[in-house]
Amino acid sequence: MELKITCIPGDGIGPEIVAEAKKTLDAVAEKYGHDMQYTDILMGGASIDVHGVPLTDEAVETARSADAVLMGSIGGDTTTSPWYKLAPNLRPEAGLLAIRKALNLFANLRPAVLYEELAGACPLKTEISEKGFDMLIMRELTGGLYFGERRTTEENGVRKAVDTLTYDENEIRRIAIKGFDIARKRKKKVTSVDKANVLDSSRLWRAVVEEVAKDYPDVTLEHMLVDNCAMQLVKDPAQFDVILTENMFGDILSDEASMVTGSIGMLASASLNDTKFGLYEPSHGSAPDIAGKDLANPIATILSASMMLRYSFDLDKEADVIDNAVKQVLKDGYRTGDIMSDGCTQVGCKKMGDLIVERIK
Repeated sequence: MELKITCIPGDGIGPEIVAEAKKTLDAVAEKYGHDMQYTDILMGGASIDVHGVPLTDEAVETARSADAVLMGSIGGDTTTSPWYKLAPNLRPEAGLLAIRKALNLFANLRPAVLYEELAGACPLKTEISEKGFDMLIMRELTGGLYFGERRTTEENGVRKAVDTLTYDENEIRRIAIKGFDIARKRKKKVTSVDKANVLDSSRLWRAVVEEVAKDYPDVTLEHMLVDNCAMQLVKDPAQFDVILTENMFGDILSDEASMVTGSIGMLASASLNDTKFGLYEPSHGSAPDIAGKDLANPIATILSASMMLRYSFDLDKEADVIDNAVKQVLKDGYRTGDIMSDGCTQVGCKKMGDLIVERIK
């Protein structure tokens, strides 16, 4: 199979972790007879340095012509980097917002997995963490409160701010379809999170999700209010498979879920449009303080590459091989500095990539 992948190395540790993700993809390609075709583009600070803007139209078109995009990380030190003396629309992060909009990436996927070997880093009680968990938060990314009309006024000397939360049924239906499709690749359970006891937007959300569920009789659907979901994530995270929710709720819940894993360096993510196209990236930042020192943890980016194989190319077997290789390396006691614990062997970014490749082969 021919896989056309646009790569965005980005800033900070981005080039290092993308290089290791490519290494693992090449190992999978060799093992299963695929043809990986990479094209690199600049985005973020790297693009500012060359083009004066965080993302060019040409870079967008290159990304659009690919089957998927694999990204490292963008941005720098906000206190010292000259990039942050520019206007907000010219700073590195503006490139990420622009590419999401240009490619219509409305579905954000954030897995939260607690590996048995890293259970000690979980902040939850042992009786909770020992059960482990493997969930995925499906967040609607382009609608809701963050994109509604807003205004700040003054009435009778009193300042007043208004933010508008709006969803139409088509926006809800397309994210729900994504959620159910992905649940079919996992444990076949969807927990739809809303605030239907208060909000009209949530009542519509619940109604449309129930309509979509009728086309997926093999997937179990449950509804949960967002405040209860926030509690359940720390009380019994093992109960969840796919959590499907709107933009603001997903923003909050995905950060909560990421922290109960104990290590942000292990967290992959994806943003999909209404086709198989997606942008895949680690959830962590660019860590400019360790850039170029071979200290970065590449696992989140490698797991993002695994998600790319699974969701953009339907190569589930190949994705499983990467996931299992990561688990085996952890089981064998190898760690980068951010996840290091007593009795383990500390390795650098490149060595971690090499170890995962060995287990793929």
